[in-house]
Amino acid sequence: MIREGILKVDPNQQNEENFNTDAYLAGQFEGVVKNDLYDLNPNGSGTRKVRMEDGIMLPKYRLPTEAEWEFAAIGLIGNTLFERVIERRIYPWNGHLLRTDYYKNMGEFVANFKRGRGDNMGVAGNLNDAADITAPVYSYWPNDYGLYNMAGNVAEWVMDVYRPLSMEDFDDFRSFRGNEFMTKVTDEEGLIAEKDSLGRIQWRPVTQEEAANRRNYRYSDNRNFLDGDYSSSIYYSDDMMKEGENESKLMYEYSKSSMINNKARVYKGGSWKDRAYWLSPGTRRFLDQELSTDYIGFRCAMIRVGSPIGF
Repeated sequence: MIREGILKVDPNQQNEENFNTDAYLAGQFEGVVKNDLYDLNPNGSGTRKVRMEDGIMLPKYRLPTEAEWEFAAIGLIGNTLFERVIERRIYPWNGHLLRTDYYKNMGEFVANFKRGRGDNMGVAGNLNDAADITAPVYSYWPNDYGLYNMAGNVAEWVMDVYRPLSMEDFDDFRSFRGNEFMTKVTDEEGLIAEKDSLGRIQWRPVTQEEAANRRNYRYSDNRNFLDGDYSSSIYYSDDMMKEGENESKLMYEYSKSSMINNKARVYKGGSWKDRAYWLSPGTRRFLDQELSTDYIGFRCAMIRVGSPIGF
C-alpha cells in the first residue's frame, strides 16, 4: 500500500499500530494516509479504503501443506507428455544419482547435503559443494517448477500435524491433518472485537453449538481426528474416558512412550546436515512446533484461485 501511494511510511508503526491485513479490512487500522482510493459509488463520500478485490493486498502467507510441498518438490511437470508421466523420480531431479551428468558441469553435486560421517563439503582443495553449512539460495539448479533447494541446504516446515500413518489414512484431494476451526471474537453487539496489543484481530475456537449444523466438522480442534482421539482409541466405549484431558493421551502417551502429540509438525526435505536419504521428497520427519534447529527453515505458500499452473 505504500508502494501504491495509499499509505505513507510510518516509523512509529509498532505494537497495536502494527499493520495487519485483517485489522485494516475490519476498519481497525488507519495508518498515515497519503491518498485513499476514488469511490465510484454515487452515494459515497468520494473516497474509500482499499478492498481485497482491488488486487492491491495479497492473501495471507502460510506454510504449505505436506501434500503441496511434496508435489512442488518432486516437480513431475518436467517429465510429462500430454497426460502421461514418462519417468518417475526419487529426487527433485531425474535419475538416482546425486551428481549432474550435464556436460558443462559433469560430476558436480546437485544439492547441499552431508556425503558421509564428518564429510559436509569434501576434501580441502577440491570441495564437492563448497558449503560446510548452508549455501546461498542460487548455488544449485532449480527443479522443473523453478524452485530452489527443494532437496538439501535446509529442511522445511510444513503445516501438517505429524502422525506416523498419515500416508495410509489420506485418500482424497489435498489431504491435510491439523484443522483447527476458528472464528473472530465479537463484542456484545456482534461487532468484531478490538484488536490485540500487536494489532491482530482476535480469534477463538468454534464452539460445538456453533458447529452443530456443519457438515464437515462438529468441533473446533480436529488435529487428532481418527488418530489419537476418543473414537480411534480402544476406550471408544468407555464414557469415563470421553471427557477431559484424558482424550489427548489415549493413543500417544507423550514423553513416556511417544514424542508424538498435537504439536508435532512435519518437516520435509534434506539439509546440509543430512545424508542423501532425506533428499527424497517422500521422506518425512517431525519436531515439536515450539522448537527450532540450525537446519530447518521454511518457505511460504498462499491461497489463490484459478488454474493451478497459471494462465
